[in-house]
Amino acid sequence: MSIPSLRARISFQAKILIPVITVMILLIAITMWLVGRRITTQIETDAVSQKLETANKVFKNLQIVHATNLVSRYRTVINEPRFRAASQIDPGSTGALKTVDGFLKELIQDDGDAKIAVLTSESGGHLASANLDSKLELAEFEASSLPIIRQALDGHIGVDTIRVDSRLFEVISLPVRGNGGSICAATFGVEIGETLAREIKDLTSNDILLLVDNQVVANASSFKKAELYPELTAKFINLTAKERIQSSKDKEIILGREHFLCKAGQFGAASQHGKLGYLLLSSYEHSLGELQVTQRMLLAVSFFGIVLSAGIVWLIIRTVTQPLRQLRASAEAVGHGDFSKFVEVNSKDECGELAAVFNQMIERVKTSREQLEKTVDTLKSTQNQLIQSEKLSGIGEFVAGVAHELNNPLTSVMGFAEILQQSDLPEQHRRFLDLIFKSAKRCQKIVQSLLSFARKHLPERKVVSVNEVVESAIEIVQYQLRTSNIEVVPELEPNLPATMVDPHQMQQVFLNLINNARQAMEGRRDGRIRISTQAASKERVRIIIEDNGPGISPENLKKLFVPFFTTKEVGKGTGLGLSLCYGIITEHGGTITPESKLGEGAKFIVDLPVTQEAVAKVEKVAVPAQPQSTKEGLGKRVLVVDDEDTILQMIREALTLNGYQVDVARDGETALRRMGQNHYDLTLCDWKMPGLNGEQVYERINTSNPELSRRMIFITGDVVNEKTQEFLKARNKICLSKPFTLSEFRAAISRVLNPA
Repeated sequence: MSIPSLRARISFQAKILIPVITVMILLIAITMWLVGRRITTQIETDAVSQKLETANKVFKNLQIVHATNLVSRYRTVINEPRFRAASQIDPGSTGALKTVDGFLKELIQDDGDAKIAVLTSESGGHLASANLDSKLELAEFEASSLPIIRQALDGHIGVDTIRVDSRLFEVISLPVRGNGGSICAATFGVEIGETLAREIKDLTSNDILLLVDNQVVANASSFKKAELYPELTAKFINLTAKERIQSSKDKEIILGREHFLCKAGQFGAASQHGKLGYLLLSSYEHSLGELQVTQRMLLAVSFFGIVLSAGIVWLIIRTVTQPLRQLRASAEAVGHGDFSKFVEVNSKDECGELAAVFNQMIERVKTSREQLEKTVDTLKSTQNQLIQSEKLSGIGEFVAGVAHELNNPLTSVMGFAEILQQSDLPEQHRRFLDLIFKSAKRCQKIVQSLLSFARKHLPERKVVSVNEVVESAIEIVQYQLRTSNIEVVPELEPNLPATMVDPHQMQQVFLNLINNARQAMEGRRDGRIRISTQAASKERVRIIIEDNGPGISPENLKKLFVPFFTTKEVGKGTGLGLSLCYGIITEHGGTITPESKLGEGAKFIVDLPVTQEAVAKVEKVAVPAQPQSTKEGLGKRVLVVDDEDTILQMIREALTLNGYQVDVARDGETALRRMGQNHYDLTLCDWKMPGLNGEQVYERINTSNPELSRRMIFITGDVVNEKTQEFLKARNKICLSKPFTLSEFRAAISRVLNPA
């Protein structure tokens, strides 16, 4: 497992507990080590060291006491007459010396401590001696005692510790003065090895070893094994090395798993030729045992303290992290879209503040998400609306193209039908022509309604008849209504006042209302839509669109004009239709009011303001049923320019019947050539043609023959856009929209040739 993944899996509690417990353990371990070290040092330096120092002083004082006792004991002895007499004996007198030997032997036997006694003459010669120890060499004793013997011969008492064959003796040499003033020395030796060691041990409770020439000669300790002596001797040598500074470690020694502190010293001032010393040992094992017990107790208490502290820390961390766990759970829920899980605020500390802020964040995120969802829905609806608009735009362009193609044959059909009506035909044939003309007029209205609905218009208000707008809307959806088994009942008031509206926008309103009614009644066989117009007052006209559909619930009735609200299935409605209707009617200063009950159909009442302006922009030419004169064109020559042969033939026949001489041209170049060759009283030119179009032909004529350009009428089967309208208005030109009737055609020619 990698370190990052391991870190990721360690919980927050573990991240806190592990360092805390580790630090606590380290602190306790360091504390125990310091305490143990300190206690051990105190044991060594204070109690045990003081004990050893005391034992050392006792040892030295005991030596002094022994020497003082020996001096006191034997000072009285040397004053006896026998000693005085012995000091004056001739060294050559064997008998007398034997008497002295006996006296010395008797003396040391009575004393009980001395092992040997020697009487030395003033010249240093041997006078007498007594030796109670057969293993003790007298000569070696005298040789070792020689320094203090000389001291006694000089008249001073000498006391020293000597060794004799690895044995220690406390030796005292006293001057003995004879009656004649001669001096001899009386020397007594008391073995002090084991006795001194035991006495020191009894007095100080310390172990002691006496060493001679680095060899143990007396042992008053609890360890008697000879295999330990080399280690003790080495420790003695180490401690008595003067050139080396002793440390606390140098004073420590472990014997048989028991810890001791050591102190070494030398004694015997007059016998420097031999190393006499002692090694004091004081055990501190019991103190170490107590220390270990204390350490174990401290360890147990520390362990309990660690467990207790860890538990307390864990509880605290758990209490602290509880809001964090709730925060994590709430964050996960929010991440999955559930905004109902808030963090409980149980305190006023930082965690409580964090919980409160997080709850506020959830509220904001929830609100933001709701707004985002609404925005997304709006964008989707807008996207669908844009797609629909693009489709409608495409449909509009397609319809415009189709209308252009339809208008040309419709013009021919209507024109030839009217020409035939003027001829002498049987009544039945005349009736047939009348039906053909009416059917063509119907097609003309359908095409004009489609063009009016599909073409793109800038907002343009003009005085119109609301009835005409309603009829055009009905005409557009007539087929859908009929195939859906829906009856349309128009009740239009004939003398309805005109009003100032945008006919295209108003047509869109009526189409939306009619289509909504139709969609609500789909599947029924008795559907009916009643459309009525009436003058609600002198200032308003009213349009009522009423159906017998399922009706609208009161809840939905309140939200009808809310953008994007729809009760239709997804993909079948954008929810913008009624809101657009509401906006259009409101912009026109009107009102739209829905009325409905479930099961009783729906009614929409549209009120629009009335205007008293004259219908100045409505150009309608009154056409008589029969021409006033069939020879009105006599002597006049007309040029007709169009790329459709049927249009050319129809116009030629119509003009020829009225006496006009007619020339035709199928394109602009041909027309310009004919105009240069002949004089024409009137020119009829199609607006949209291959090659030069109507506008370009006019510009050429206006340059070469301005008079003729003023007598020019345009004909178009296409949509007249805003630019074209501006061109016609600026030059005061008439443009006949295909299909047109012969009466409209003759009226336009009359206006040009016979201006008022």
